[in-house]
Amino acid sequence: MKSKYDLPVKTCATCGLPFRWRKKWARCWAEVKYCSERCRRQ
Repeated sequence: MKSKYDLPVKTCATCGLPFRWRKKWARCWAEVKYCSERCRRQ
């Protein structure tokens, strides 16, 4: 089992905060640029 801290990290293009990989992004992790829907809309 992987630790939460072993997961890949990216920086949000809008707010600049780091966010970690989520299971729902497993198929499209390369295209993910924003940490949340709120940041994506701004």
